[in-house]
Amino acid sequence: MEVHAENFLRPSPSLYNVRRLQCHHEFSVHAVGLSLGSAAIDEEHLERVAGLVDELQPGLVSEHLSWSRLGNAYFNDLLPLPYTEEALDVVARNVGRMQDRLRRQVAIENPSRYLEFNTSTLTEAEFLDELVRRSGCSLLVDINNIVVSAHNIGLDPAEWLNELPEEAIVEYHLAGHALNEADGEVVFIDDHGSRVSEAVWLLFDDVLSRFGARPTLIEWDTDIPPLNVLLGEAERARRALARAEMSHAALAA
Repeated sequence: MEVHAENFLRPSPSLYNVRRLQCHHEFSVHAVGLSLGSAAIDEEHLERVAGLVDELQPGLVSEHLSWSRLGNAYFNDLLPLPYTEEALDVVARNVGRMQDRLRRQVAIENPSRYLEFNTSTLTEAEFLDELVRRSGCSLLVDINNIVVSAHNIGLDPAEWLNELPEEAIVEYHLAGHALNEADGEVVFIDDHGSRVSEAVWLLFDDVLSRFGARPTLIEWDTDIPPLNVLLGEAERARRALARAEMSHAALAA
């Protein structure tokens, strides 16, 4: 199970429920507001996240390859950054600072993309690969975000996966997306408001065959359905993971 760090940075009765659930489930803490692509990390925000991580001691901690802050202004979105050497220096420095303060490795998640920068000199996967090398971070591979980006900007999922460092991958995310049509163009929107699409399930099977099973989370943040729907999605993910583990065991035998 996963909690968003920013929901618990101040005293909250709901944190008591998280502690109760920790008795039965492994947890990850997923931060969404540290803005690792900004020129400098917000030290006050980092201190609050570190306090939560110290208290919960989760199995995994993650953040996004994005930015969402300019000075004291915060934006309610995970904004893209150009994949350049300059941006890589900034993100690697901020990830290093985050890991130093948390005293643990942090997993960085690939974002959903709706545009590309003309100034980019690296592919996204090359950027992530080099970020792992420079900072020692791990990777959270969001399968839905790959599908969304593939549709919106013409990304080739197979090429993207070929460039990833397998040993750095520690977690997978699965989610649904929305289709938004404007001026005759269809854009995929990463809204976490529906079932995981068949395209995402198919790519998940490919990812599992390449890299093997990892802790996997179904994200569903809006238009929350009945519990049996959520459990059905989780069960489908468990079956895919079980098939992958059996396949890898058979190959190793």
